[in-house]
Amino acid sequence: MTTPRPYRLGVMLGDGIGPEIVPASVHVVDAALAAAGAEPAEWQELPLGASAIDEHGSAIPESTLSALAELDGWLLGPHDSAAYPEPFRSRLNPSGAIRKHFDLYANIRPARGFEGGEAIAPDTDLVIVRENTEGFYADRNTFAGTGEYMPTPDVAIAMGVFTRPAIERIARAAFALARRRRHEVTIVHKANVLQLSSGLFRRVCLEVAEDHPDVAVDDLHIDAMTVHLLRRAGAFDVVVAENMFGDILSDLAGELAGSLGTAPSINASDDRCMAQAAHGSAPDIAGRGLANPIAMILSSGMLLDWLGRRHGDDRAVDAAVRVEDGVRAAVRAGVSTRDLGGEASTDEFTDAVVERVGAGA
Repeated sequence: MTTPRPYRLGVMLGDGIGPEIVPASVHVVDAALAAAGAEPAEWQELPLGASAIDEHGSAIPESTLSALAELDGWLLGPHDSAAYPEPFRSRLNPSGAIRKHFDLYANIRPARGFEGGEAIAPDTDLVIVRENTEGFYADRNTFAGTGEYMPTPDVAIAMGVFTRPAIERIARAAFALARRRRHEVTIVHKANVLQLSSGLFRRVCLEVAEDHPDVAVDDLHIDAMTVHLLRRAGAFDVVVAENMFGDILSDLAGELAGSLGTAPSINASDDRCMAQAAHGSAPDIAGRGLANPIAMILSSGMLLDWLGRRHGDDRAVDAAVRVEDGVRAAVRAGVSTRDLGGEASTDEFTDAVVERVGAGA
């Protein structure tokens, strides 16, 4: 069954290179939907980031959160919260606030080498499934406040939180994804030292594995996993990890596959999804037409795939395939931005992708 109406998608440009790479992604999504014979998306731009502080007195205004709740999905550009004036700099950043507000518990981060690119490990083709709501991240593991505090000026304490329900749902997401790929899951943990917390993560993931006998399972300590990624990245399919371990591994995998500029991701719950590139706002190149839009474009394609699978919409899934194929065809043809060794500007690369999306790559 296809969706009965056009998708309503939110656009938050963010800071730095966001106003360049997010519109590029909108352009590609529009082209992919048209090529797939789908209804065009209805876009709604919403304030977020430094410009929202200037205009609304908040980096993530309540009006933005309210509007997001009424939309089918969202594109979030990078933010530069470290550059915000106080008190905004010390508050939960816009991305974290959205993830927490909507309980976007799954951060899905694929890493796949580009033919024609300059990947360190071009055979990389894996997905990091990162638990997104607790673990060792102090801004996510408490209902109010954070799990980090200082009882004295010379003592800092950070709290890690691991709960069975959160582990179960991220494990099920990982195994469901593996069933659409190569039927392999690697559980990453540190249960030899963190026997209770990381041990619970490993144990619950293995319990979920029993419900998926068609999926091969192994597990590795986080330190060993970094070595294995460097030596044999192409051997991994789906990797499931708690928050901090997943964050570190996905950056490493992204670089092995080519560049953080090519590293996409979505943040999702069972009924909501946000496309967000894994990289930062790169303020040093903002406004110069140098930004690599690949990660944001591919993230937008992942959103289309998520929407298509949720709504049984084959055209949206087809559009998602067209987005990735178009990006890869452009790189394969030698069109890329400077960080990948090319000479194309942000707009020139985007135009090359749009051309190939329309031509079926």
